[in-house]
Amino acid sequence: MEAFMPTFLITGASSGIGAATARAAAEAGYDLVLAARSREKLDGLVSEIGTSRAIAVGCDVASLEDQRAMVEAALQRFGTVDVAFANAGIGSTGAGVEHGDPENWRDMLMTNVYGCALTAKVCLPELRRAEGHILLTGSRAGRMPLSGSLYGATKWAVTGLGYNLREELSGTGVRMTLIEPGMVDTPFFEEAKPHALRPEDVARAVIYAVSQPRHVDVSEILVLPTPEKSER
Repeated sequence: MEAFMPTFLITGASSGIGAATARAAAEAGYDLVLAARSREKLDGLVSEIGTSRAIAVGCDVASLEDQRAMVEAALQRFGTVDVAFANAGIGSTGAGVEHGDPENWRDMLMTNVYGCALTAKVCLPELRRAEGHILLTGSRAGRMPLSGSLYGATKWAVTGLGYNLREELSGTGVRMTLIEPGMVDTPFFEEAKPHALRPEDVARAVIYAVSQPRHVDVSEILVLPTPEKSER
């Protein structure tokens, strides 16, 4: 009889934090459901982890139908969803409100906020059954004001969603964690600073949260790069 392997579902899994977390979760003993808008971008990662351990699912997180199909694919293949990481997100293409691009605003709101809420909606019935764990990718930008930043506003919304989810899930056995990184050296940023976090740094924070004993619920993890050493 094969040993039971818990299942870890990740949106925005094709690169950056999502891909790094997939590798870390595989090493920690999870089966993986990897979702992104382009399934083709996930194929290499699935091959790396092993087709017996991971599946790729094409999913636009702004589509309820896609997200429901994502969970159905997870259940058909692995029978359970034990951890869900709502990680998909996009950034701003402009600075400030006055000169910002409203189309980009819409895309950010639909992906970063609506898509995150949809991932929670479709995964929570399975997480309740499994007494599992849901994680949301917030940001340092969701804890501090940034001049004219609609991206920051979306992450403030994710912070609020996380706090409200925790209240909704109180007493269910489902744990909820906000992962809030500072600047990470990923394709998300056109030019990251030399001392930026690496995706693996954030992935370790995710694994830390999910690996705690059942009686420990890690509420939030704010992960920042160490400031550069000043010249004196």
